[in-house]
Amino acid sequence: MEEKIYQLSYYNQVEGERILLRPMTLKDAEDMYEYASDDETVRFVFEKHTNLEETRKNIANYFMKEPLGKYAIELKETGKMIGTIDLRLKSGTNSAEIGYTLNKNYWKNGYITEAGKLIIALGFEKMGLERIYACYDIENPASGKVMERLGMTYEGTLRKNRIHKKRDVDDVYYSILKQDYFS
Repeated sequence: MEEKIYQLSYYNQVEGERILLRPMTLKDAEDMYEYASDDETVRFVFEKHTNLEETRKNIANYFMKEPLGKYAIELKETGKMIGTIDLRLKSGTNSAEIGYTLNKNYWKNGYITEAGKLIIALGFEKMGLERIYACYDIENPASGKVMERLGMTYEGTLRKNRIHKKRDVDDVYYSILKQDYFS
């Protein structure tokens, strides 16, 4: 695990065609609050932020405290931060989980697919991971479509896997293996 963390430290910025994945800073608070305070955007991921100070604290405590593998998604053309994507290394394995959130004003433009492809390439090509996976709330099939576009394969559904916003959630899991990525 320490070796993978060390490898990840070399890739705090990843550049795509239209986006830049980079560390979050407190300067991103207003852009993040724009979507973190929107019920529709955060419905499946976290509790809605009620003020800008809450967003700043979230950035400091989650993104800045342990920044490796956590990226702001910035539009290269405008410099606007439109979402986040994480590559979460799993201890005791050679795998990682992807998680993402995107401002609803930028949905259906391929930005999360582009970011996901960059993260998957980083995981397999630079870090030598064997498996990358993701899950989504069964009531959010659009997230599953992203996983399919990333080349991930359906693995299964964990019924009533967790409680989120006072409801039992079925989590749908997808993954991609290194051998599938390179074939």
